[in-house]
This record gives sequence, C-alpha cells and structure tokens, in this order.
Amino acid sequence: MKVNKNVVGVIVLGAALVGCGGGGLPEADSVNCAGRGMEKALGEFKNNEAARQAFLDKCNEINQGK
Repeated sequence: MKVNKNVVGVIVLGAALVGCGGGGLPEADSVNCAGRGMEKALGEFKNNEAARQAFLDKCNEINQGK
C-alpha cells in the first residue's frame, strides 16, 4: 500500500497540534500579564477564583520587577 507523503505529514501535524492545544491554565509571564494577553488569560480563569487570584499576584510580581 503506497501512502502519499502529504497525507502522512497532515496526520503528524494534526496530532502535534492537538497535543499542543490547551489543557491547563495559562502561566504568568510577560506576555500573559500585559494587554490583550491578560484579557485572554483571565478568560481561562472564569470558574477558578483562587487560581485567578494567584495568577494576578504572580503578574503583579512580574510587573513590579520591571
């Protein structure tokens, strides 16, 4: 059975992207703690107030260190 390289490539790429997508909450870093990154990150914490507050505290530490 001859399999096209493109088909195999698409399957591998799809599996890699599924493995990378989501799962877990965003980490506090310079991108997620500023502007649009902060808006998107906080949306992930809508059902977990304790984790949201811990994220905000870590962002405050990062921003004060600048």
